[in-house]
Amino acid sequence: MQLTFFKNTLLLFLVLGISCGSEIEKKNSTSETQQTISEISYKDSAQIVVGANQTEKYLPLLKGKKVGIVANQTSILKVNTIYRENGIEVFDLIEKHLVDFLHSKEIDIKYVFAPEHGFRGIADAGELVNDGIDTKTGLPILSLYGKNKKPTRQQLEGIDIMVFDIQDVGARFYTYISSLHYIMEACAEAGIPLLILDRPNPNGHYIDGPILEIEHSSFVGMHPVPVVHGMTIGEYAQMINGQGWLTNNISCKLTIISVKNYTHHTPYSLPIKPSPNLPNDTAINLYPSLCFFEGTYISAGRGTDTQFQVFGAPNLPSENYHFSFTPQENEGAKYPKFKNELCYGEDLRNEEYLEKLNLEWLIEAYVTTGKKDDFFNSFFTKLAGTKKLQQQIEQGYTYKEIRKTWYKDLESYDRMRQQYLLYE
Repeated sequence: MQLTFFKNTLLLFLVLGISCGSEIEKKNSTSETQQTISEISYKDSAQIVVGANQTEKYLPLLKGKKVGIVANQTSILKVNTIYRENGIEVFDLIEKHLVDFLHSKEIDIKYVFAPEHGFRGIADAGELVNDGIDTKTGLPILSLYGKNKKPTRQQLEGIDIMVFDIQDVGARFYTYISSLHYIMEACAEAGIPLLILDRPNPNGHYIDGPILEIEHSSFVGMHPVPVVHGMTIGEYAQMINGQGWLTNNISCKLTIISVKNYTHHTPYSLPIKPSPNLPNDTAINLYPSLCFFEGTYISAGRGTDTQFQVFGAPNLPSENYHFSFTPQENEGAKYPKFKNELCYGEDLRNEEYLEKLNLEWLIEAYVTTGKKDDFFNSFFTKLAGTKKLQQQIEQGYTYKEIRKTWYKDLESYDRMRQQYLLYE
């Protein structure tokens, strides 16, 4: 099963009850000013309802408070709109960013905190994000991917409650869960409660990969969890608290607005790309497996429009790899690996939907490349969370042999994980 963003788009918007981007404006010159906005009502009990759309549960918690918000381009909800067009009253659904919605409800937003890729989600991976002002609302934006990744005490002054609403994709090295850790820690230290508007995990249907060893922790992996952790942001926050992972074993006061009608096995297609280099559901599904190439000589397709759906390099033999691509500068990749160079590799866009990590592509590329001595770089250990995976590949372990070495740790992790699950 492979899902794509752009198939049956209208149906997805209605079923999922979420959408992308800023509010759609009615541009017809005869349209009258929008009259009322009310929250969307869900008549079909089978619909997935993300936390952000359950406004009746969290607006009362924010009224009269000074609010901080951790948000990016995925922080969206759908609202009902009644307006008049050509003299006729029209009922419609519009996409609205959470910050815009709360601003329209006169919630007192003090700061918007922006994670990696920025508030509008256009910065490169690893690119520093600067503080600024949101041009639409005039609200100050404070970067969590610039001078500091953890909010300072000064930045939290005057905030009564913090809101976290970010779409995650379920991989340990996807940095939004690291931002979650630092937000929780800063809030706990300052005595500020944290409200999490939960969203489904598109890779929440399995857990897999080596468990991170603490000596290899970094911003692309802070906790002893597998590469694919199988939790939503809300569940993961409960685990951070419950396992005592915050400094000095402090605990953050959490309120989680859970997703309605969701299980970890519910298919979920994101209507907006969660970061510049994850353009569709195929890339999101392949990402946990292909991101390992980021720690090697091989390109994972940055600088193309098939990021994390292809891999290749100039020196992979064309007799083995018949697919080719040439990376160019684009949104999310100003300086892609092998820019303007022809790369031979493999196109994975038609692969079956993954329900476990696939290391076969990585091992095959290592075996066939002529650069074994410098195939891996230092970033690979950070991604893997252990030195063992690189050593196993270099020693000729097969994919199945490597997977067997994970089983015991994954079973132990899953027993621990079960304590914090909000969904079946």
